[in-house]
Amino acid sequence: MFSHVMVGTNDLEKAKSFYDTLLGTLGIPPARVDRHRIFYMTKTGVFSVSLPIDGKPATIAKGGTIGFAASSPEQADAWHAAGIANGGKSCEDPPGVREGAAGKLYLAYLRDPDGNKICALHRMA
Repeated sequence: MFSHVMVGTNDLEKAKSFYDTLLGTLGIPPARVDRHRIFYMTKTGVFSVSLPIDGKPATIAKGGTIGFAASSPEQADAWHAAGIANGGKSCEDPPGVREGAAGKLYLAYLRDPDGNKICALHRMA
């Protein structure tokens, strides 16, 4: 359904350092830099971070969350720890199992250094 997801940043170097480390825990290679953007390319889609093209400050999407697939609860925990160690802030409940209409999920939530809400999600059996 999606070709890519892009969030804004006010500090591209800081964002690259944060996401290179964070997404590296999921086996995703470091970003490719293109002028005012960075791109993480995978077989299942592209995640990108960009300085706003209009030159105004980047702001967060109130109510928005971007989820990254984790292969295990341990990988989600490593993702969360890497995010905290690199300037992210934990949000929502601590990483752990949540049950609901979507089944049993292991979730770990962060805010990146720009305040974007992101999540590592592992669908449990």
